[in-house]
Amino acid sequence: MRRKAWIQFGTLCWSIYVAGWNDGTVGPLLPRLQEVYHASYAVVSLIFIVNTLGFLTGASSYMYLTDRFGFGVMVVFATIVGMVGFALSASAPPFPVYVVAFLFSGFGMSFLDAGSNAFVASLSENTSNKMGIMHALYGVGAMCAPLVSTQFARFPRWSFVYLVHIGLAFINIVFELLAFRLRSQEDCLREIGQPPPEKTKDSEAGVNKYKQVFRLRAVHLMAFFIFTYVGVEVTIGGWIVTYIINERHGGPNSGYISSGFFGGLTVGRVALLWLNKRIGEWRVIFLYILICIGLELVVWLVPDLLSGAICVSLVGFFLGPIFPIVMNHAGNVLPPELISGAIGWIASFGSAGAAVFPFITGAIASRTSIASLQPLLIAMMAALLVIWAFVPRTREATK
Repeated sequence: MRRKAWIQFGTLCWSIYVAGWNDGTVGPLLPRLQEVYHASYAVVSLIFIVNTLGFLTGASSYMYLTDRFGFGVMVVFATIVGMVGFALSASAPPFPVYVVAFLFSGFGMSFLDAGSNAFVASLSENTSNKMGIMHALYGVGAMCAPLVSTQFARFPRWSFVYLVHIGLAFINIVFELLAFRLRSQEDCLREIGQPPPEKTKDSEAGVNKYKQVFRLRAVHLMAFFIFTYVGVEVTIGGWIVTYIINERHGGPNSGYISSGFFGGLTVGRVALLWLNKRIGEWRVIFLYILICIGLELVVWLVPDLLSGAICVSLVGFFLGPIFPIVMNHAGNVLPPELISGAIGWIASFGSAGAAVFPFITGAIASRTSIASLQPLLIAMMAALLVIWAFVPRTREATK
């Protein structure tokens, strides 16, 4: 059983790695996309809006589809849908088609993200550590992707970077078939010796899971928190390269700063596990956000390339642990039977922030300049502080 449990967990880590790789690719490509398609900040940001539609489609359908067809079937299907998007992008199509490709990849990645978080949060052993390790793998993917996309951005066939995505997604399908064998999450958990969660009274009375989940205040608060958090994370990863080139006069290697940010994200998710436990996961989030705000002020107000690059990496380091902490906290404060569907909604709806906030950044930058990036990020981080203050610290009473 333990061997099967590690196979399942390893597969989920690979899925999150693929999602991280996808999120980390776009940033270094943005200057090249503007050059190839002759697009302004606002126009090129349309890819984030369409990506949002893909994520929201996945978010709104995750609970229904996984209950209807099973977890194992849907993660394979979602990966295939993502591959369709990658194949369209790899062909360097006209800009409208390139934008539409993000609808498919957004849907696919939202399922991988939501499914992995929901499955790990449902585990009964070492949930906190496993969540941190899994999300560190997201950071590894997001860190490695800019190293590759920075190189492809210089090539005539820049779009071939998406062939790497297709290869990674294909490997993911093989792992998913071997680990989950197209079965439901409950069957997969039974296989590793974990009984299904106890049903709520509402479930026994036949109340729809959607109604139960959306009645919980904690679900909405954490969904909006993750929505803003992921927006901060991907906005930094996506626009920091353009900011450094335009505002700090960085050269063609500025794409590596994005890797530094995601590298910090990766290290922080593992290195700070001890601090999370010592201070308490609910309280430590306030500390991390305040540190990130201070570092962003340095990036904004100190016009130095090297100090800015170091601070961006440190922002990643302290920002990194927040997402797995929230996913683990959700597993602690939500009813056990509703954890899978609720965390699926929180993660997939929250991930739509990866599209909304980068688009807003691009729209504002097109009217002013990319210098608006830093005050916008600070405002978003301040919003995180306010939202988290209202998130419950203990499990809500359920019927």
